Amino acid sequence: MLCDPKEREKSKGRGDDPDSLPEKYARMTNKALEGRPADMSVTIHSCRGNFRSTFIASGGYEHVAKRMLGEVKLDGYFLEYDSDRAGGFEPVRFLPKGNKTVVLGPVTSKDGNLESKDALKRRIEEATKYVALDQLCLSPQCGFASTQEGNVLTEEQQWAKLRMIVELADEVWGR
Repeated sequence: MLCDPKEREKSKGRGDDPDSLPEKYARMTNKALEGRPADMSVTIHSCRGNFRSTFIASGGYEHVAKRMLGEVKLDGYFLEYDSDRAGGFEPVRFLPKGNKTVVLGPVTSKDGNLESKDALKRRIEEATKYVALDQLCLSPQCGFASTQEGNVLTEEQQWAKLRMIVELADEVWGR
C-alpha cells in the first residue's frame, strides 16, 4: 500500500508519514523474527488486493524496496509483477547477494488468459539485470482465491496457469 500514490496520501491524511513507515515496519518485523529457529524459512507476500479479480493498490516497489529487501530479515519475498501497475524490476536491486529469494509473480490470477512463455522468459531475463537468476523464483502474482468469492477464472484455467509455471520453471532453472 505504501507504493501507491493514493494510499500514500490517505496515510498522510491519517497523520502518518508514509516515508518513515517502511523503517518502522522493518524494525517491527525484525523484532518479531528474533529467536526464530535457524532452520525456519520465513517469506512474505506483498499483496495489492485480490478480490473478485480487482485490486486496491498500484505503484512500483521503490518506496519500500531498500528496507523490505535489504534490511528485513526474511528469506523470501513474493512480489506481484503481473501488470504495469507494479512498476519495473529495478527495486529488486536492493536484494542482497546470498540466500534471499525474490519470487516473481508475473502470472496473473485475476483472469484466465494464459500468459506467453516467451514473454515470461523475457520478463525473467529483465529481472536478472538486477538480481541473479539463482535468487529468483516464479509464481502467480497472488492466490487464486484470496477471498471466498475467488477470482473470475475457471478452475481449469487456474490449473493451466500452474502447469505452465512448472514447465517454465523447469525450462529456465532446470530440475
